[in-house]
Amino acid sequence: MKNIISCLLIAFTINGFAQENKTKSTSNLENITLGGGCYWCIEAVYENLEGVKSVVSGFSGGKTANPTYEDVCTGTTGHAEVIQITYDKNITDINEIFKVFFTVHDPTTLNRQGADIGTQYRSVIFYKNEEQKKAAQHIINELNKAKVYDSPIVTKIEPLTKFYKAENYHQNYYENNTNQPYCKMVIQPKIEKFEKIFKSKLKKKP
Repeated sequence: MKNIISCLLIAFTINGFAQENKTKSTSNLENITLGGGCYWCIEAVYENLEGVKSVVSGFSGGKTANPTYEDVCTGTTGHAEVIQITYDKNITDINEIFKVFFTVHDPTTLNRQGADIGTQYRSVIFYKNEEQKKAAQHIINELNKAKVYDSPIVTKIEPLTKFYKAENYHQNYYENNTNQPYCKMVIQPKIEKFEKIFKSKLKKKP
């Protein structure tokens, strides 16, 4: 993989990627649903992004109603592990959300993130409107054109039909289990990478 930091900066500053679109609005909260492997990992990252109000871990994209974590782990329900992010459009925007997304997971591995293998770990963006769909398509096209990754991006772009919240013990998993081996070996490096690249976008510590 190329130098991800410099390549992302180039890719996201061409064709308007760096343009701000934070028009004041009476309805300034928006949400987007993303799947990038284990939801514990990307949940922990986005909880530290300035402008993000909440991150909920759950499941989308499957055929089974009200799936449990155990159901989804079988790989037979069709669901992906996802997070649903609610963010303030006056502070951050969909382009920044996507920049983080394509930095902290590998969008070129099909149905896999590291040792996590299965369709439930697929890279996917579930859009709720045409604006989100077009933004997702544009970013993927630009990243492929700039050859940021050694392989083509396999991230799917699909309409959001239903989001199911995961069990309570999956919420804020990293924060509640920082001493667990998975948190130290898998999640912590993703957080450190995020903090290095987006240090000016981190939430202020109380």
